[in-house]
Amino acid sequence: MSTAGGITMTDTEREAALDLARRLSAAIAAGDRDALRAIYAPDAVIWHNTDDVAQTVDQNLAVQAWLAQNMTGRRYEDVRLQATETGFVQTHVMRGRRGDTEITILACIVVTVAGGRITRLDEYLDSAHLAPLLA
Repeated sequence: MSTAGGITMTDTEREAALDLARRLSAAIAAGDRDALRAIYAPDAVIWHNTDDVAQTVDQNLAVQAWLAQNMTGRRYEDVRLQATETGFVQTHVMRGRRGDTEITILACIVVTVAGGRITRLDEYLDSAHLAPLLA
């Protein structure tokens, strides 16, 4: 068990948070909206630095559906994952294609987990990397 800032997470909870992170990446890469819905708490908030908008689960699932239609061969590479006292932090490179164009998106997500589900996800990425996807 570890303690920081008055919050305590057991080793089992930390491993569960890391497993949740792996399931999240797999669901996004596969375009599996049902799996994503099960991973998110019903009232989860998903925020992106590129637009400073907090999305609901349904809004995020719509974005994920668009991504599945517009970026083929999605995969996560160079994944670095660290459990935190409230969830996990992950950096990664998402790669895929839009037509003949290779897409590379470097990202960092800071995730809060409660009750085995994601309650908040803050995603940080460089908007310049999105330009080929949005063209």
